[in-house]
Amino acid sequence: MSGARAKNSGISLVELIVTLSILAILASVILPSAQMISKRNKEIELRRNLRTIRMAIDDYKKTYDKGVDEKKIIPSMNKSGYPETLDKLVEGEDFGGVLKEKKKFLRRVPLDPFSDKQAATSPEWGWGLRSYADKPDSSIYGGEDVYDVYSLSDGTAIDGTKYKDW
Repeated sequence: MSGARAKNSGISLVELIVTLSILAILASVILPSAQMISKRNKEIELRRNLRTIRMAIDDYKKTYDKGVDEKKIIPSMNKSGYPETLDKLVEGEDFGGVLKEKKKFLRRVPLDPFSDKQAATSPEWGWGLRSYADKPDSSIYGGEDVYDVYSLSDGTAIDGTKYKDW
């Protein structure tokens, strides 16, 4: 009896090959789906970061316009009411003494998850900028103020759109 058990106690070559084949098939299915999940997460982060910055820019403009409406700020011909830089949103603004203290619109400038990390040290924080005087689809920044931001990535999203167009 002990001789019969010894023959059946190991794994056969066929069982090993079948097991490895099943593992290879599972790995080939899981790997692309993991890459897709990673890309989707970056896209969600990009949308969230764009929304955060754009809302901060809009809040800055609303605060400026409120000061003008209340006659606390004298509007000038060369001032649009948008922040001069993204750093202004973090540093804050008192709008020439209209507010008691500087109002900050962002804690920090969020980064573009698709940009290289060295671009984060630039004054634009890795974002493409448009001023109020620029055309809506312009890729050349006029430099007067920050009216809008966009991703500098040449990549294509899962839905087929370009990140630059978001």
